[in-house]
Amino acid sequence: MNLSDLMSAGFDINALNHAEAVLERDFPQPMAELCDILLAITISVEELVRGGGGESPVTRRLRNALNDRGWPTRQVTIRRIVDHEERASTTHKIDHVRSTDSGSVALEIEWNNKDPFYDRDLENFQRLHREGVISVGVIITRGSSLQTALHQIVLDFAHRHHITGFDDLTTFGYSPTARQQRDVERRLADNDFATAWSRAFVTDKFGASTTHWDKLQERVRRGVGNPCPLLLIGIPAQSVHETL
Repeated sequence: MNLSDLMSAGFDINALNHAEAVLERDFPQPMAELCDILLAITISVEELVRGGGGESPVTRRLRNALNDRGWPTRQVTIRRIVDHEERASTTHKIDHVRSTDSGSVALEIEWNNKDPFYDRDLENFQRLHREGVISVGVIITRGSSLQTALHQIVLDFAHRHHITGFDDLTTFGYSPTARQQRDVERRLADNDFATAWSRAFVTDKFGASTTHWDKLQERVRRGVGNPCPLLLIGIPAQSVHETL
C-alpha cells in the first residue's frame, strides 16, 4: 500500500519538502501500515451526530489502530545546557510516533479541533525535525470532500430517521443547548426542521474555524512547519456510511 492507493480512494494528499521520497526510501513499512489503517477506516453518520464530549469515536479508532501497529504516544523533552547548567527545557507530546532504524515518523490526528491546533502541530514538527528527533511529520484531518458534504450527509440522516423535532434527536444522544435551539428556531422561518437543524448542527460542530483540509492548507501555504518534510492527509466523504 502507498499514497497512490489513498488518492484512488478519495483521500486528500499533500506531501511537502520531499516527504514522499523520504517515506518511500526510509519508511516503507510505516507508510504501508498507515495506508492500511486509513483505507480500513469507516465512519458512521450516527457517530457524527451523536452527542458527548471528549475524544470522538473516529479519533479513538484511529488511535487504537495506530497503537496496535506500533505507533505509540511519545513525549520528547529538549534541554538547553550551557556550562553544565540547564538554561531552558521544552517538552513536546506527540500523538503517535513510529520509530525504525532510519529515524522516526511523527503523526497528529486533528479530526475536529479548533484550527489553531494546526499551528501547534506544525511548529512542533519544525522544532523536532531541526533537533533531529523526527524525519517526517504527518497530520490526519477531515478532507475537503467530507467537509463539503457534511451538510448533505447530516440532512440525509435526518430525513432517513424522520427527525421532525428536538425530541427525535435524543435517541442519538444529542441534546442541543439553548443557544443551539435558538439557532435552529431562527432557521425554521425558511426551512423544515430537518434542514434547519442539519445546517445549524454542521455549522456549530464542524464549522469553518475547526480543523479541516482547507484550514490546514492555509497554514502550509504560509510556510508553517518548514522545512520539516510533511505528509498531510484528508479523510474523504467516501469513508462515511450509514452504519458501521
